[in-house]
Amino acid sequence: MIYFAYGSNMSTARLRQRVPSARALGVAVLHGHRLAFHKAGRDGSAKCDVALSTQPGDRVYGVIYAMHARHRQRLDMAEGLGMGYEHKMVTVQLAEGNEASALTYRATLTDPALLPYRWYLEHVLRGAREHGLPDHYLATIAATNSADDPDPQRHLAELAIYA
Repeated sequence: MIYFAYGSNMSTARLRQRVPSARALGVAVLHGHRLAFHKAGRDGSAKCDVALSTQPGDRVYGVIYAMHARHRQRLDMAEGLGMGYEHKMVTVQLAEGNEASALTYRATLTDPALLPYRWYLEHVLRGAREHGLPDHYLATIAATNSADDPDPQRHLAELAIYA
C-alpha cells in the first residue's frame, strides 16, 4: 500500500510507532490543495488537512510511504477514520516528475478556530525537516500559530520518541 503523509505522520518515528512496516519512499507533491490546520482533533486541537484550493500554484508537500496492507487498519485507527477523517485517493507528483496514486486522509470535521498543540506542530516540522521539504514550506509550517496542550504529560509523551 502507498500512503501520502502530509502532517505529523511525515515524521518516520511517529508513523513507525503506528505502522511498523512503514518505509519512506520519498517526497511527493499534491497539487491543487493547501495545507490547513483545521481538522478538529479528538483532543480538542487542530490537526492537518489537505484542503482543496482554487489558488493557482497551491500545493501540499509530503512523504510517500510503502506499508503492508494488513497495517492499514492500524493507521485508520490512529488517524480516527470515521471520526473526522475519511480516505482519499490522490495522485501525487514525485521528485523525478513521475506520478503515483496514494491513499491519504481528508478532514470531514473542521473548525478554523482551533489551533494545533505545540507537540503536534513539532511532529509536523520534524517530519518536514527529516525529508528535506523546501525551506519556504518549512517556514510556513513554523509560522503556524499553536497552543500549549493543557495536559503537560501528553506533551512529554508525544515528544518522547525523539529523545
